[in-house]
Amino acid sequence: MSVSDRIRQSLLALHMARALETLDHTLARLEKSEISAIEAIDDLLAEELNLREGRRIGAALRTARLMPVKTLESFDFSFQPSLNRHRITALAQLEFINRAEVLHFLGPPGTGKSHLATAIGVAAVKAGRCVYRCSLAELIEALTKAEREGRLVEKIRFYTRASLLIVDEIGYLPITPGGANLFFQLVNARYEKGAMILTSNRGFAEWGEVFGDPVLATALLDRLLHHAVVVQIEGASYRLRQHADLIPEHTRAHANLTPPPAPSVLHAPMPSGRRSAPPPSTSLPGKSTAWASWCASLVPASRSA
Repeated sequence: MSVSDRIRQSLLALHMARALETLDHTLARLEKSEISAIEAIDDLLAEELNLREGRRIGAALRTARLMPVKTLESFDFSFQPSLNRHRITALAQLEFINRAEVLHFLGPPGTGKSHLATAIGVAAVKAGRCVYRCSLAELIEALTKAEREGRLVEKIRFYTRASLLIVDEIGYLPITPGGANLFFQLVNARYEKGAMILTSNRGFAEWGEVFGDPVLATALLDRLLHHAVVVQIEGASYRLRQHADLIPEHTRAHANLTPPPAPSVLHAPMPSGRRSAPPPSTSLPGKSTAWASWCASLVPASRSA
């Protein structure tokens, strides 16, 4: 048996299909002295590794529910000038995951919130991080079902395993009775332990209405803004860019979000008409009464009928 035949058998036994497929081409280049023996080995291993890494990423993206794939390269930053491209690129370096921070994307529909959240999730998957993505409605539906079946603790544990949990479309659909409490339990379980990305078309001042309970909304914001990065997008819908003249004027209005002082990533957003800044303790690891009071000021008290 020749050496090349033994190599083929070895590659077959090791299930290195891609290396086996490129072996003849690599040997031909080696015989022509186009590459050295060590380069031939490197080429074979690189081909196999690339194939396996591609399969790993593909499987991880499907498991994370990040299909179809979105990337920062495919995002049209020129259409949303309120975004600082360099800041977004910095977020894709994933340091916020190491710090277990919460990244908020806020803005009107169609401004790219879900695209950016998915793109950062894709970058995390490629970096070997465990990611899971779902809408708030899907999350609450799954938690509600688990609670009904006596598996709530197990389900919350499932959602806390991911190093990055992406919760999309907060504020788009009404929350079912008890759903806000279930979401709070999950947020509390991940607090300071795992990073999250949240997207919403509603300002924080509206979360009492979104979750149907101003007190619970305040408790959510207390945890979701303590270690937070807020990216606010001001702009028109990318999906409707070619049909803007057909949309009634009143539906083009921005969501109830406070314009940032400059296109940037902010660490503690301020709703219009509220305090000009969070208390000094927001930059500290611990939380104070002043911090809790500031969070409460974000959510208007419920109005009497």
